Amino acid sequence: MKNYRLVILLVLVLFVNCKSNQSSIDQNGKQFPKTEAKGIPHREYTIQAVLWQQQAAEYRALTYQAFNIARFQLDDILEKRIQHRKPIAIVTDIDETILDNSPYAGKQIALDEEYSSLRWKEWLQEKKAEAVPGSLDFFNYAKSQGVEVFYISNRSINQKKETIENMLKVGFPFADEEHVLLKDILSEKKSRRDLVMKSHEIVLLIGDNLSDFSSVFDGRTTLERNRSVDSLKTNFGKKFIVLPNPIYGDWETKGILEGKYNWTYFQKDSIRHVKLRSY
Repeated sequence: MKNYRLVILLVLVLFVNCKSNQSSIDQNGKQFPKTEAKGIPHREYTIQAVLWQQQAAEYRALTYQAFNIARFQLDDILEKRIQHRKPIAIVTDIDETILDNSPYAGKQIALDEEYSSLRWKEWLQEKKAEAVPGSLDFFNYAKSQGVEVFYISNRSINQKKETIENMLKVGFPFADEEHVLLKDILSEKKSRRDLVMKSHEIVLLIGDNLSDFSSVFDGRTTLERNRSVDSLKTNFGKKFIVLPNPIYGDWETKGILEGKYNWTYFQKDSIRHVKLRSY
């Protein structure tokens, strides 16, 4: 709470400083770059993350690693031949888990614009998202072993047609009305996971956002999210398989920006600097 009050105080001070065209300084006397005054593009801060996802061999290595671990775990489950009361299934997210939307992020940078539902719709209608490395092989392997796959995503239910068409174009199994569960009204995914559990036993959950795994992460602060990860640490790499996503997610919106969406560009930049650790 003390740190939260400090951030709010600093943001107010920085806003006044922006108005008066003075330099912005944190509690340690560190001077912040003044992005609005210098004319630096607002999306400039995301370039390194987008480039890493699109260009870094390390990104591909991590996604292959994630799906290799998923296959090891699935094989172990199948080899144990445990009698399950229901058919077993895998639940996975879509964006940045099986489909790579980094070209959309690249468009945001090129146009220097924040998230836009119209631009996002434009990207989805292109149906050009490619498979995240390793994902296609894994899910087709799961199908070959008699395991069903359910796709739970917070894409709008109104975007189901183009979503399924893109998935079929790439070659994902179970890309149909029954197995693709998109957001209707609520963003939380628990109710959709519960729906799957009525007919199936979920043995693996795969995603790039912690809310893909458990509702304990929904709408939580950075501190709360980290504490929950620590308490659930034995599940990661076992039942929970995490994909890397440095571009966007609850880690930023619910964590760094404290769940508020009305910060100015300058305030966001100031908050990011305040929350950096240094020595």
